Amino acid sequence: MKLQGIFPALTSSFDHEGNLYKVKVFHNIEKLNQVGLSGYVVGGSTGETPLLSVEERFQLMAWVKEASAEGKTLIAGVGAESVHETVQNANRAADLGYHAALVLTPFYYRRQMHRPETQALFFRAVADRSKLPVLIYNIPQVTGYDLPDQTIAELSHHPNIIGMKDSSGNLEKMNEVVRLVKPGFQTLSGAGINFWEALRIGASGAILAIANPLPYACITIWEAFRTREHEAGHDWQERIAPAAQLIASKYGIAGLKYAMDLNGYYGGPPRLPFIPPSPEAKAEIEEAFADLRS
Repeated sequence: MKLQGIFPALTSSFDHEGNLYKVKVFHNIEKLNQVGLSGYVVGGSTGETPLLSVEERFQLMAWVKEASAEGKTLIAGVGAESVHETVQNANRAADLGYHAALVLTPFYYRRQMHRPETQALFFRAVADRSKLPVLIYNIPQVTGYDLPDQTIAELSHHPNIIGMKDSSGNLEKMNEVVRLVKPGFQTLSGAGINFWEALRIGASGAILAIANPLPYACITIWEAFRTREHEAGHDWQERIAPAAQLIASKYGIAGLKYAMDLNGYYGGPPRLPFIPPSPEAKAEIEEAFADLRS
């Protein structure tokens, strides 16, 4: 399976009572289908997944599958703390027609889980039993654990572990990972602030939150990379980086959803206890995205 290009890390659409909003899920996917995106990721951190029930996660996966255009690669966020539940989730996503499983590094029991040997055992056991090929999901700003380069390199030799989404934004680490892993192992950037540079050092694509409000800009950067238009790619990365940084470091998912509303997609409210952006925050987000409207 080739995982190349841009994949939005989809948000979850809620109405103002906090219920999943099917009409708006379809609205967003039908608009995104018109852009040259490679596929969609459902059930990642951008989707407020820790605030969803298991049944809600799979309801969203089913709706996205139904709304997606033919040929889109669908990646299911299936992470759980145990091997048993992660495998159950992956196999259920496979039955829905998904193509790959995005598996978060377990982190709750930190003393036991923050060890390379425990992480390696976890991913091997999941990959042994999963119907779907596995993508490692490394996001230390959420889990408090940065999967070591050597552990990733070892896991890259498992026949059912096909790649990794690295959301750390650490280009030095990514460069080392690309150097160490076996040929064919695919590394995808999860950092909207520097994915142009990640592509240049060997990432095969990107899974991005910022692609929800700015899919055209992200595709423009990918196409510039693909056609070796380095000046254009660097220029567009510099254009979107302040907005991506503002969302990532200051306003989070609630701010991202407001940016989607500004650009013609449905962001809607975040799920409690997330707080919608204040009038001052909205003004700052509007300014950051003013020159980036679709």
